[in-house]
Amino acid sequence: MDPRTTLAAVLTAQNAPLDVAEVGVPDLAPGQVLVRVEAAGICGKQIDEITGRQGPDKYMPHLLGHEGSGTVEKTGPAVRKVKVGDRVALHWMKGSGIDSEPPRFSRNGAVVSAGWVTTFSRHTIASENRLTVIPGDVPPEAAALLGCAVTTGLGIVFNNSSLRPGDSIAVFGVGGVGVNVLQGARLVNAYPVIAIDVHDWKEEQARRFGATHFINAAKQDALKAVKDLTGGTGADAAVDLTGNAKVRETVYAATSNRGITVFAGVPEAGEQITIESFPLHFGRRMTGSHGGETRPDTDIPRYIGLWRRGQLMLEEQVTHRFPLSRINEAVAVVRQGRAGRCMVLPWAD
Repeated sequence: MDPRTTLAAVLTAQNAPLDVAEVGVPDLAPGQVLVRVEAAGICGKQIDEITGRQGPDKYMPHLLGHEGSGTVEKTGPAVRKVKVGDRVALHWMKGSGIDSEPPRFSRNGAVVSAGWVTTFSRHTIASENRLTVIPGDVPPEAAALLGCAVTTGLGIVFNNSSLRPGDSIAVFGVGGVGVNVLQGARLVNAYPVIAIDVHDWKEEQARRFGATHFINAAKQDALKAVKDLTGGTGADAAVDLTGNAKVRETVYAATSNRGITVFAGVPEAGEQITIESFPLHFGRRMTGSHGGETRPDTDIPRYIGLWRRGQLMLEEQVTHRFPLSRINEAVAVVRQGRAGRCMVLPWAD
């Protein structure tokens, strides 16, 4: 029987705690899929939505989360990609299948909005093209990471940077996506692989996932350190995962004149940066990453293959776990920079 209600975290106001409450589950429209959520990762995008980093939110109240895993419980009309009982990764990047209309949940007679995929709930309704079937032996937390952190991080290396063996890379921000940029760099035998952050505790994590060097930007001049480690030229690829304007300028300056700057962090609404554009005329490049330009239908199975062969760490990325009832504690841990990847387990006590 379909659930008529489900427990969910609802954003009702920016810079306020999420409401954990029962919401009404609507009937499925064409292309929609009902999923029992097993695990959901907290990404920086959700923090941005909660804090209003990109401006006022016109869709409140609404559900949150775009990285998760679960089991299909029901399919709507015209769905062909998944069937009841399939285990799936939930991702925000579009894959194959129907791009359905976003679902509309309810609470106390009012509409609760949602996107094509949300994961901070016990049940969710996702668009068919935001689901990829995964084998049954992939643990829920590992599968959830394939929804954003892993695919974005590896995509930055393989697709945005086109990093080659022996290329140097500087990664500014060792969070959930950052550790996967480091893993990707290790997979292609890049050198040096330089991790930059402002928390000392992240050095151990960075080195575990592939960094050959670590710079604490709160204690060192990060630009000078990157230049020193690359023979004065700057990195072949420099990646920003912070969205901070000053850091983005430093990332660009830390790129070699034949290298590429990848902006993956989301900036404040209306925030601008100043760069020296002259090197762009002679080979330096810059680009923005959109989820690592991931192709979920082909990339997720490839990455599961790497995991099975012991070449990709997944579960090891998770440093904190919280039940859905304590999601505001989980958000606080992420905002304070104390977590690697923080998992929300909707069915945990």
